[in-house]
Order: sequence, then structure tokens, then C-alpha cells
Amino acid sequence: MAFISFLGRVLFVSVFILSAYQEFSGFGADGGPAAKALRPKFNVLSKHVATHTGFEVPHVEMKHLILGAIVLKGLGSLLFIFGSSVGAFLLLLHQAVASPILYDFYNYDVDRKEFAQLFFKFSQNLALLGALLFFIGMKNSMPRRSSSSKKKAPKAKAN
Repeated sequence: MAFISFLGRVLFVSVFILSAYQEFSGFGADGGPAAKALRPKFNVLSKHVATHTGFEVPHVEMKHLILGAIVLKGLGSLLFIFGSSVGAFLLLLHQAVASPILYDFYNYDVDRKEFAQLFFKFSQNLALLGALLFFIGMKNSMPRRSSSSKKKAPKAKAN
């Protein structure tokens, strides 16, 4: 059963590992193609947040944002493969930050083709978020094994 669990974690994080590798291989002085694709979406989200909340989103260099995503996905995936809740939290943080930026279905009318595509991808990311939350919940609900406790022999009755 332990091998099946390990294999499941490896298959789960393969999405994150492949994405991090793709971003890393294209990363250049300006952040690469990922930064160019992310800049307009981040600007739209910044304006959306500013108009609805009144808070101004601080200026962020896209190459730093892409680098942060690579680190979160890479380190989180590595830790998650070995069953760490910290890795799951890192992947959860990445998904929570990246999903509303990348899949901005809320900026399109419902009858447009882009809305359906972006909403579908956003829903898939919500499923990944749910799986990570499930893993964290299951990991925290299991009783911890004590390495120092040994099985004690039953006490003899004194009659």
C-alpha cells in the first residue's frame, strides 16, 4: 500500500514538476515567455482588485513572480512526493495565488468561448486544491507513531 501511495503522489506532482521545468527552461533575464504571458493577466487582476477593494496591488517584477512559482512548484513537489505536509502547503499556496491570475474567467461574458475554457481550467485547479486539502487533512488526522514506544507485555493478574 505504501508503494501505491508513493506512486499516486508522484503522478499527482508530475503536473507541477513538468510546469516548473518548462518555466525554468524558458527562464531568461526577463523571465521568459511565462513572464510575457503573465504580465497582462496580472495587470488585469491588479485593476480588478483596485476597483473592487480600493487596495493598490504593489508593483511586482514578473521574473520574480515566475521564479517564486518555480521554487514553490519544485520544492513543494519534492517534499510532497516524500509525504510531507509542508510540500502540500507550498503547492496549495501556489495554486491559491496562481489560479485567479492565470484563469481570469470572471473578466469574460458567460456566452464567450474564452469564459468556458478559462472556467474549465479554473475548475481543474480547484480540484487540485481540493486534493491537496484532502491530503493535508488526512495527514493531520492520522495518529502519530511514537518511535520510543514498544509493545508492552500484558500484565499478569494478581489473584
